[in-house]
Amino acid sequence: MDMRDINQLEYINLGKFSEKELDEMLSFSYSLNNLSSRIDYLSSKLLDIDYKEKTLIGEEDEREVFVVNLEFLDCLTFLEYVEAMRLSRCYKEFVSNLKKVRYIRGIVSYETRNHFFTDWIESNAERIIDMTCDVGGGYTLKINKFINLREDNTNFVSGVPVKKRNINYIPKNCIDRRILERLKTGDYIGIYSELEGLDVSHVGIFISKDGEYRFRHASSKIGIRKVIDQDFLEYINNKPGIIILRPY
Repeated sequence: MDMRDINQLEYINLGKFSEKELDEMLSFSYSLNNLSSRIDYLSSKLLDIDYKEKTLIGEEDEREVFVVNLEFLDCLTFLEYVEAMRLSRCYKEFVSNLKKVRYIRGIVSYETRNHFFTDWIESNAERIIDMTCDVGGGYTLKINKFINLREDNTNFVSGVPVKKRNINYIPKNCIDRRILERLKTGDYIGIYSELEGLDVSHVGIFISKDGEYRFRHASSKIGIRKVIDQDFLEYINNKPGIIILRPY
């Protein structure tokens, strides 16, 4: 099936999974009462899936098509699929929940798509909370940004309005063991961007296991380009800071 066939209403590519396998996987994960364990389990099932940019279909001048693509992931779709999965008991619920996670009020359109990480704070407020200030305490920095507006007054994403937004982030040099111990497995981590008009440069999932801190993410780095676990502190070593969204 051609991903650019704009006559289709949806594009479904389950990659290595079948609907039956997803039903079984989601049923088991839903039985895990611990949310951290559920997200760890589900996200681990997506490890090693290849990275690919722009797997979604829709632009300012191109019809939006609802996409489920588990063969290829980018950093944000990785989080979208994990978040939709953790809310679901079966494949059909996963598809329905993915629309609610990816789009404002679940309305499939380019304009209502959550293009930016901090869009989740508003459009997924019943399921996601910004924990940056709680975790960072007095180390948290706050900045006002006009999201989607570059310094040269062009847009990062065409056809999407500019939004004035207050952003909280924890600077990298303030992230010590006390901060790490306040993080939970399953926290969604945004790597804060210092660029005008951008909230984050990358996103992933925090995993704490056996005394180690990991960053599970869809890496675009040449030579990797797949979903991997990396040492969290090593990964953020040269980054400006982090934003923390916590599912509940």
